[in-house]
Amino acid sequence: MNITEIKVFPVEEDRLKAYVTIILDNCFVVRDLKVIKGTNGMFVAMPSKKRKDGTFKDIAHPLNKETREMVESKVLAAYEEELKKPKGDQHRDPDSHGTERS
Repeated sequence: MNITEIKVFPVEEDRLKAYVTIILDNCFVVRDLKVIKGTNGMFVAMPSKKRKDGTFKDIAHPLNKETREMVESKVLAAYEEELKKPKGDQHRDPDSHGTERS
């Protein structure tokens, strides 16, 4: 499995730094990953849904440590690259991350 495309949508919030969409093998899209600034540094949160009891449950996630590390390292690298772009060239419409269709 390869990540063939990563789209980063930076946001200006305290802990939430970006929404991310990834495409796997040019045929499967996963939306709403999040780049989060945690107490021990940046990490990638998988898409999740709030349950009736108020807890959150991942709706898509890697099944092993190696895949999680691969996804996280590639997403964080793409996030850092996106931040290097001039402000006008960055993906700046966080509301479109869930509505666009590739």
